[in-house]
This record gives sequence, C-alpha cells and structure tokens, in this order.
Amino acid sequence: MPDEISPTADWNALYIDGEWIEADGDVLPVEDPSTREVFAEVPAATESDVDAAYESAAEAQAEWKHQPPAVRQEVVQQFIQALDEYEEEIIELLTYEAGGTAGYGHTSHHLTADQAAEAATLPRRMKGEHAASNIPGKEHVVKREPKGVVTVISPWNFPLNLSGRAVLPAIAAGNAVVLKPATNTPISGGLLFARLFEETDLPDGVLNVVTGRGSEIGDRVASHPESDVVAFTGSTEVGRQVAAAAAENLATPAMELGGNNAHVVTADADLERAVDGAVFGSFIHQGQVCISINRHLVHEDVYDEYVAHLVDRAESLVAGSAHDEVHLGPVIDEHQRDEMLEYVEETIDAGATLETGGGTVDVEGVDDSLVVEPTVLSDCTNDMAAACNEHFGPIAPVIPFSDVDEAVEIANDTEFGLSGSVHAGDLETGLSIAERMETGMVHVGDQPINDEAHVPFSGTGASGMGGYNTEEFLREVTETKWISLQREPREYPF
Repeated sequence: MPDEISPTADWNALYIDGEWIEADGDVLPVEDPSTREVFAEVPAATESDVDAAYESAAEAQAEWKHQPPAVRQEVVQQFIQALDEYEEEIIELLTYEAGGTAGYGHTSHHLTADQAAEAATLPRRMKGEHAASNIPGKEHVVKREPKGVVTVISPWNFPLNLSGRAVLPAIAAGNAVVLKPATNTPISGGLLFARLFEETDLPDGVLNVVTGRGSEIGDRVASHPESDVVAFTGSTEVGRQVAAAAAENLATPAMELGGNNAHVVTADADLERAVDGAVFGSFIHQGQVCISINRHLVHEDVYDEYVAHLVDRAESLVAGSAHDEVHLGPVIDEHQRDEMLEYVEETIDAGATLETGGGTVDVEGVDDSLVVEPTVLSDCTNDMAAACNEHFGPIAPVIPFSDVDEAVEIANDTEFGLSGSVHAGDLETGLSIAERMETGMVHVGDQPINDEAHVPFSGTGASGMGGYNTEEFLREVTETKWISLQREPREYPF
C-alpha cells in the first residue's frame, strides 16, 4: 500500500463504483511547485464519467443510508487507522503536489485526523425529536435522515483536510459522495481518499472521485440532478457560480469562500505576542490560507515599532523549495504568483512603502521560481490593492488607525467576513472589539488561522453560506422528516 500512495505511484485512473477506471482520453499533468517538474498524471474526466459517478453514488446510497450507526462509525474509524498508518507517505505527497513544507504536511494530517474523529461521532448523534400535538390523540416524531448524494468540490491550498471536512461527515451521516478535487491537487485532495477508503469496509459506490478541469466538467458536477448538496471551498467569484448552479437543481449549497481577515493591534497590546501571531498568521503556507491575515491594523502609537519587529521577523524566515528545511515554500502556480506580486506593485504605486520582500526567491535548477519572498508593506490604506483584495500570498500590508472605532470601521470595510484576530491590553477589551467585528470567527490574543472540528467554522457576507464542522455541517447533509401519529380517532369539521 505505501507504494500506491507515494508521489511516483500510478494515479492515472478515476474511482467510480469501487473500481479504478483508467483514462481513455486526455490526461492532466500534476506539477511539483518547488521544482516545476511533472511527477504524475491524472485523467481529465468527461461529462459521461461524471454521470457514471453520480449514478453509482445514488445507487449505493440507497443501501448505505440504512446501515446502523455502529457500521458507519466503524468505517470512519478504519479510515483514521489508514490515515495514521500512511502519515509519512501523505506528508511527502503534500510536499510534491501542494508545495507544502513538512510543518504544513503535519498540520494537514492532524486537521484531517481531527475531522475524521469528529465525523466518527456523527452516526450516533443523528437524533430526532418528539413533540406533543395540539390535536387530541396525536404525537409528533421528527427524524433526521441523510440527504442523499453530496458533491464535494475541494480547493488546492489545503486539499487533504478541506476535502476531509466534507467527505468524512457526509459519509458518516449516511450519504454517498462524488468528490471533484482541484486541478492543481487532484491526488491529495481526491484520489488519495479513494485509496485510503479501500482500506476500510466502505461499500463500493459510496465514494466516487472524478478528476478534471473545472472548465470542462465543473458545471456538470455543480448542477448534476442526482446531487442533493454541493459543498464547495474556494474563491467567492467561483463560489457564486457554483452556488447558482446548485440552486438551479435545488441542491443545498454549502459555500466556504474568500476572506479579507484583519489582525487588530491596539496601543496597549503586548507587541511581542501580537507580532508572533502576525508572522504565523501571514506567512504560514505562503499565506495561501482563506483565514490568514490579509490586513494588519495597528494603532498609530505603536505602528512604527510593530512594523520594525514584523520586518525583522519576516527577514529571518527562510524561503525556498519545500523539499528543503524552509519556513516558506512555493505558491501553487504562476497565475497566483503573478497576481499577488501585481497587487504588491499596485500598492506601492498607490503610495505604500515596501519594507521587505516584493519579489521571488531563486531556487536551484528552477528557471521560473514560484517562491515569493515574505513581504511587508507599510503606509497602507484599506483601499490599496494588497489590502482590499484577498492577496492569498506571503504579504503583510500594515494599516494605521487612531482609535478603536476607526479600527473596527476599517476591519468591517470589506465584503468579506470570514475570520479575524485582536490583540488588546486585556482579554475583555479584546472581546469587546471582537464582538463589533462583522465576521464569522474572531480570535482574541491569537491570529485568525484556527480550525477545530468540534466548533463551527463559517463566514458571513461574501465569505460564504452554510457552515462546516460539528452539527453545522451535519445539518447541511441531513434533513428532517416529520411523522405524526394519530393514535385516537380525530374529529373533522365535515
């Protein structure tokens, strides 16, 4: 099995109805962002492949939904065992495919294990209700049942755990799944799950994986008539299109979209702690995190000191190939690199000061490096390109404010509302600021990148609709069924 999970394994097959279907058409190259070399190929699925996946899922779900809670729980626990057994191989795969450092790989594995552990509890938590009736002799029973077929469209930045947080609870709740991973990360976000579930007793057809270009099969996946839920993680622009396609089919959209998260630092904050959080929150995984710090909002009295410390810390970070011991690896592709560096240039042209970074880091043997320098920009305003856009890179625009009211106004001056963080003189002051920030999640005395499977994960505004983790996502993939029992004859008016 380890050889089947390695980057050099043969991944050129779709997974439909428990079978590996070799590509008979186009294939897609999978590139290592560090070396820019192709290390694998996956199939470019067609619409007929997509139809076959949904047909398989619908047929399998009709039986899977009737399995006892203990059976579904056991399958997820078996998945956890496989995940743990092949941890080293999975981390290596994430380095090759997602450009993730070893630390990123361990974090991704840990988060996925956490999601799986939470999912394993769901079969026993799908409880309904009982209620008395206003009508004599009647009682009400409300059951919670799986919705059917769940479509999962996962992103490239954290492909393992962001696929897992939808796939695992959906299956645990009695649904079948069609998984469409991102084009950049079709293995760790998709085909890997098929190989791990082959180590379990999951019936054929409950999980199906189709790889391919979103431009070719995306619409069919998002709007398939057999789909009952569409769980999507990605940009707001694409998310709007996916949600619209799902709604046309009356499928439930669960959308986790973009963010423009603010890290608020007041005049009496502990600057050392604030900068510690800032460095992690801006530069982990090259800033390619929907809940990373997109804007640093710092009180003018400590602004210069904060910038100086942040610059020192940024310049101490080692950036390079993810195959080496570095803090920052490559970004995912040249499109992302060019867009974030363009934001930096536009921000400087608008009057900001480039304190450090702003370019790429040479990688030996690579002609067109995707490693972006840790970048700090001072003298920024909220309308500058690197601040008003989700830059999704290792970029830290620092914006001054004069009082808390202004800080809250700046933080809320965005269409997004995903995450945020606050450092103030004490936790109570920080809490009062957090309560005024219009965002789905806020972390006081910390930074915005937090995710634990037993607490809700959701955003507001353009950051999405629906929620993940715990009962939030359980509600997305299940529905209630009201059954009334008229135990005594009822009197009718005619």
